[in-house]
Amino acid sequence: MNRRDLLKHAALSVLALPSRPGNLLGQRAPSARTLNALQLEPFVDPMPLPQLLPRESRHASPGHSADPMFRVTMREIRVKLHRDLPPTRMWSYGPEAIGPLIEARAHEALSIEWRNQLPDRHFLPIDYTLHGSGRELPESRAVVHLHGGRTPAVADGYPAHWYPSGQSRVCRYPNRQDSAMLWYHDHAMGTSRLNLYAGMMGVYLLRDAHEDSLHLPAGKYELPLVLYDRTFDNNGQLFYPVSPVPGRPWMDQVLGDAMMVNGRVQPFHEVEARPYRLRVLNAANGRFFRLGLSNGAAFLQIGADQGLLPAAARLTTVALAPGERADLIVDFALMRGERVVLNNGAFRMLQFRVSSASAQDTSLPPDVLLPIARLHSASAARTRLLTLNEYKDDRGNSMVMLLNRTPWHMPVTEIAKLGSTEIWSFVNLTDDTHPIHLHHVRFQVIDRRGFDRDTYLLQNATLRFTAAALAPNPNESGWKDVVQCPPNMVTRIHISFDGFPGRYLWHCHVQEHEANDMMRPYDIVK
Repeated sequence: MNRRDLLKHAALSVLALPSRPGNLLGQRAPSARTLNALQLEPFVDPMPLPQLLPRESRHASPGHSADPMFRVTMREIRVKLHRDLPPTRMWSYGPEAIGPLIEARAHEALSIEWRNQLPDRHFLPIDYTLHGSGRELPESRAVVHLHGGRTPAVADGYPAHWYPSGQSRVCRYPNRQDSAMLWYHDHAMGTSRLNLYAGMMGVYLLRDAHEDSLHLPAGKYELPLVLYDRTFDNNGQLFYPVSPVPGRPWMDQVLGDAMMVNGRVQPFHEVEARPYRLRVLNAANGRFFRLGLSNGAAFLQIGADQGLLPAAARLTTVALAPGERADLIVDFALMRGERVVLNNGAFRMLQFRVSSASAQDTSLPPDVLLPIARLHSASAARTRLLTLNEYKDDRGNSMVMLLNRTPWHMPVTEIAKLGSTEIWSFVNLTDDTHPIHLHHVRFQVIDRRGFDRDTYLLQNATLRFTAAALAPNPNESGWKDVVQCPPNMVTRIHISFDGFPGRYLWHCHVQEHEANDMMRPYDIVK
């Protein structure tokens, strides 16, 4: 059965096929064609910081003449990602490996012209059997999604709204939401996983008066950290692994051995002996990061995907799935003269070189950051039970991923009323943790609860719980837009459908899962 036939079969299936253990293709031993990035000397390059995007003009379109206007150009670049590597070919939103930093104020709209000036041909392997990836389509198609933004549907970056090289699109962002670390990346149907891997990502910081009043570390003491992993070939170029199946290069998982921060392999950054604010983004295709400091020091998490937490959570490690963000306060005051490494388990990410001189600023965030009222289950207009599914071949290799057993192209099944709230329960029938992202909206994590998968599969979707419900972690107590859904668990979220009517998306943020076919449209209606 080929992949397209499997999609048709899946649309008619009542239950997911049982999962069978198989090789995780993305974790094969390195090829003879690839460089062993673990042998590159760490901490030899200073960490670059994304450069602030300058305003170009006032927007001249009717009705929005007061909007600040920005322009961003998608282009091919070559950048040295490590001292001992030659310049690497990448696609980017600017001249550097990480796109320019965009800063905005809450409730102050801005417009951005996104210009596609990419080469006509892609330099990474396109799988033409994936939905929306026909050979007749432009290889350098692109469309920008502002991840976490409450954006009108026309500017949200719907995958089918891509445009080719030589064209541009103006998107208006109203910024009607709290301060938060948002980010922008490509979302073109069929190629978004390749475009992200090629480098198409950037940070969008939204500020507001309440955040200003907390007097958090700012300026050079606030560091955006964009984390991801990559693999290089022996010529120092990006290597994207492919399956052994001829004509079907898609793989269910892509992991690299080069740990990247802001477009450099294991860089260093000099800091003063004082508190810093680290705005951390997991922009990897599929890698989960569990971050901690090499000296075991604790730090504070003050914010998550959609802004500030009610109160700071004191942690020694923080786990981030692809697409998630963490707003951290690290106090280097007690680390004078040290070299402290931000680790991801056994992988070293970034070295902080702490000054030996004392610093005067020792301020820490207040006990209460942002009062957040919890949504009550009784207020939900609807409760939905939605499955996370995987179909495998007879060797245990993944063929397709689905949300609620439904391929992308099937009619919309989730329709929400503007201004309402709903509770969605994700029943994970796969062996993986899936980071589920909803465009446009924010939500609160309710709980997670283990269940018996065999009972569900064999007894007509009967949910037999095997443990008590687990409350969300303290650093999940605020508003989110990505939730980690572990295997053999039901993860419940309470969604607020405020904002704008229109068609949006929900999908797994593991890029390879999203591409085949773990992505679905949903509608918000008046």
